Amino acid sequence: MIVRWGLEELPGVLEELGLERPLLVASRRWNELDLPPGAARWAEIPSHRIEVPEGVDGILAVGGGSAIDTAKAASSESGLPLVSVPTTYSGSEWTTSFGIRDPKKRMVGGGGGANLAGIVYDPNLTLDLPREVTAGTALNALAHAAEALYHPARSPESDRAAHEGAELINGSLPAVLDDLGAIGPRKTLLKGAARAGEALGLAGLCLGHAMAQALGGRYGLPHGAMNALCLPAALRFNEPVVPRAIDDFGKSIGADHAADRVEELARLGGFVRLRDFAVPEDELDEVAEATAQRAGAKANPRPASPAEIAELFRSIY
Repeated sequence: MIVRWGLEELPGVLEELGLERPLLVASRRWNELDLPPGAARWAEIPSHRIEVPEGVDGILAVGGGSAIDTAKAASSESGLPLVSVPTTYSGSEWTTSFGIRDPKKRMVGGGGGANLAGIVYDPNLTLDLPREVTAGTALNALAHAAEALYHPARSPESDRAAHEGAELINGSLPAVLDDLGAIGPRKTLLKGAARAGEALGLAGLCLGHAMAQALGGRYGLPHGAMNALCLPAALRFNEPVVPRAIDDFGKSIGADHAADRVEELARLGGFVRLRDFAVPEDELDEVAEATAQRAGAKANPRPASPAEIAELFRSIY
């Protein structure tokens, strides 16, 4: 995959891939960007009905995880190469799988097989992110790093990316939240998220993400915020079976107790309890049942029953 830094690199990446008439997948908020002319535009983000018109030769996604997932659905359906320009820290640009959400952000399906071809990062595109989105998507990235370290598909390469990503995220997120307009910490945070996303692509997701996906898909809640709340519970659940991996993750984020440090970062972003998001307490058992069926839960190093997952949800409620 081609990876470049700076929006000015985008025309060269498209040229290198031979893309002259891409379908632009981006919300209208990015109209002011100086993007290469494309053959068509899709602005409904997220969308469960994206269509690839005749005459396009690739897909260009600009935006956060919802835009990139929408574009990945189009790439998977058409086989066309996808170039992503991420504007958050979601890491979606590194995986071929995607979730399909309707415009109300409810999960209505998913799939895989996107044809990933290129990524262009530019920290300037993150400067307008509000505090909650900044913290949420950064903690989503931190969860990528954490879970890659104990996923069954982990490797020395994914471990290196995960540790580097975790260290950069932990070191820069407090500074970013202290001054949302500071470009230096934003650049470091984006580099950390990129490395964590690479670890995600090399390894995979586990229980914490499965919990967050089930909550977000059912109630239309932000994926980053749900990861911020669910990751500490998943780390504590998994610690008895993968103590070394979690201890190593803790060292990368400068903590003796990894879950405690993640909770500290989550609180900096304003994420404290699940009840704050109006999740019905009497539906937690149903959400746990759905979580247990997700791929991340099945890949988790410690098997988790629906009853155990429900207790994890209650521990953060």
